[in-house]
Amino acid sequence: MNEPVHQLDRLQRWMQSVITHPEGVSAGIESETAREQFDIDVDEIETVISRSKALNSIERLHVYGNAYYARLIECMAGEFPATQTALGEEAFGGFVMGYLQVSPSTSYTLGDLGRKFPDYLAESRPPREIQGPDWADFLIELATLELAYSEVFDGPGEEQMELLRADDLLAISPDKWGDSRLRTAASLRLLRFQFPVQEYAAAVRQGNEAIVPQPYDTWLAINRRDYIVRRRPLPELAFVILEQLQQGAPLTDAIETAVADHNVDMTGFADRLREWFGSWTRDGYFVDVEID
Repeated sequence: MNEPVHQLDRLQRWMQSVITHPEGVSAGIESETAREQFDIDVDEIETVISRSKALNSIERLHVYGNAYYARLIECMAGEFPATQTALGEEAFGGFVMGYLQVSPSTSYTLGDLGRKFPDYLAESRPPREIQGPDWADFLIELATLELAYSEVFDGPGEEQMELLRADDLLAISPDKWGDSRLRTAASLRLLRFQFPVQEYAAAVRQGNEAIVPQPYDTWLAINRRDYIVRRRPLPELAFVILEQLQQGAPLTDAIETAVADHNVDMTGFADRLREWFGSWTRDGYFVDVEID
């Protein structure tokens, strides 16, 4: 490799280390990663980056550093628009900057940037001041929902697969029905919340007025059909049955476990089961059935 090309490669690596350092460009210059390229300190910066008429060398680097983090905040706002709305733009930017201090971007794709954001909000939440769900819980759950939407959209889907139909279930012999195992779709996500955060997120995405809802237990099924992320609120009992099936339980065990853990009125229960399984097959929650 000739020297000019080698020097350019070193300069690019050095500059990336400096402007992306979570503690700022001065700390970036002093970092071990940057010193592997150019072993200089802040006082020697002009040997690598010259000053301009208006800005000194450090100020010029700050321009690039600020633009880099502004772009990351913009990407996070695109992935968590409802969370940004709930917090406000300035506060959201502050939370994102705090998050990037502990979880800097390390992936080749910005699609992974927000993967730990809900965890960061949970770990940095203020002490609880009231009994029951509070504002911090709402924000954490809202971010969790929006991350799930992104992961389902970007993850594996069933667009090219033959999905299980209601007729396929009806064709199972009654004596084998109870031991059958339904394989759920790879895109299916089941989430429990203390707030109906999907209503707030939907209002933001539709451009409507978003009002923070009162807390009440919410059970959601999220999946992707025809490249569109869809979500469906479920009754708790239906959620538990579906959760058991997703974990690999046979049909009888899934239903009996759910019924045993809840005070179920058996009147019309069989009709409810038929309705649930009918909607789940229409929504594409199952891809196959295994009969033991």
